[in-house]
Amino acid sequence: MYTALVVIQVVVSIALIVFVLLQQGKGADAGAAFGAGASGTVFGSRGSANFFSRATAVCAVLFMSISLALAYLVEDAARSSGGSLADEIEESAPADTQEQPAAPAKEETPSAPAIPE
Repeated sequence: MYTALVVIQVVVSIALIVFVLLQQGKGADAGAAFGAGASGTVFGSRGSANFFSRATAVCAVLFMSISLALAYLVEDAARSSGGSLADEIEESAPADTQEQPAAPAKEETPSAPAIPE
């Protein structure tokens, strides 16, 4: 169930991004009033704003609903396991009581061999 909700969440979020990016800005209506050709589009002069606005609202409601459902599932799983994820991380972390290895001694660089005369 969790995996299916995550996949749906990703698809809805991509659709939400697409619908937001395809919407016209507020200034686009003024161009249509002066004959910019927006009235001959696929959705009509005002149809695109209504379609994309409604599609964005539907995607936003789905996104929030699925987010709440996922949060509920994760919280329910954490309660049934007896702790939170932070508790599990602290328990699995290695203890700091291990002795740190000593730093290697500084080696002296050998001097250059003497050049015979």
